[in-house]
Amino acid sequence: MARLTTFSRLLITLAIVAGIFFGVRHFFPDLGLGGSDVGTSTTEQPATSAPPASSGAPTGSSSTWGKPGNTFTPTPFSYTAPMPSGGKLKGVVELGATGFNSFIIKVDDKKNWKLEKAEFGVSLVKENLATDEDIKSGLKRFIADMVSFGVGARDIHFVISSGATKEPVTQKISAALKGMGYFVNEVTPQQEAKLALRAALPAAFQSRAFVVDIGSGNTKISWLPNGALESYGAKYYQDNLSDATAYQDVKNKASQVPSNLRGTCFIIGGVPYELAKQVRNGKERYTLLKAPADYTPDGAKQKSGLNIYQAIADATGCKQFVFDWDANFTIGFLLNL
Repeated sequence: MARLTTFSRLLITLAIVAGIFFGVRHFFPDLGLGGSDVGTSTTEQPATSAPPASSGAPTGSSSTWGKPGNTFTPTPFSYTAPMPSGGKLKGVVELGATGFNSFIIKVDDKKNWKLEKAEFGVSLVKENLATDEDIKSGLKRFIADMVSFGVGARDIHFVISSGATKEPVTQKISAALKGMGYFVNEVTPQQEAKLALRAALPAAFQSRAFVVDIGSGNTKISWLPNGALESYGAKYYQDNLSDATAYQDVKNKASQVPSNLRGTCFIIGGVPYELAKQVRNGKERYTLLKAPADYTPDGAKQKSGLNIYQAIADATGCKQFVFDWDANFTIGFLLNL
């Protein structure tokens, strides 16, 4: 050692110290001498991180608006509704959550029907800004238009939707109609679901399909022989309801659709209408919707409606959602007369 230089002695000393350090780490790993956690088992870590409990979104969903990210390729759809042979004109005025809507159909004795005319819109009624005279004049205009189109006065009917019954102005409308000699038919959500089913479910699909009506005030899910359920509507956000709560309730209801009826869903309502507009081919009556996750919501109502649509798709596994441009629950009312 006497012949070693100072630098050589320093190198030997460092080598000895390093050997002692790594030897202690190897035989006594719990002493916490720094470095990476080589001795820690990776099985203690979850495979994926769970979303924060306060995120407000259902498990596996996007935190941006509540829709799960999974998608599907829609199953192709092809069907032509039978046209009425001869038949008679009948009209109905819907007192809905967004105002007056009127529909005229031609229906034959076999209940084959065709939509002849549709008119939407007297928003002042919904906003409660109309006077009694405004209401009466609006109703008279609807009636006059139907009579001039060829509908008999006794074949004009009035229906108040289940969503509109919650509106205070509905009582004013009912009173105006009764003063004009008309009877007003009020329907419950369950009745509305069955009437939507009557209009939207073709006979050829009765043993393999169900019907969904996504309205502003509620969503109706129906199937034969007697399925009729109600859940939140596309404006649930106005009640400060979370996407997760609405999603789970709709999913729970939709999961009750029998498995043999999940091949096709005929879907109607305001938000489905907006989605169908984006992909409609010409003037086709039936439009096959894209998967809900493939749409980008435009506004709060569409966002909520897509959340509802996604819940139904997740619950049923259905890959064929078909929007019917002509059907609605009020036409089901006419068909049931």
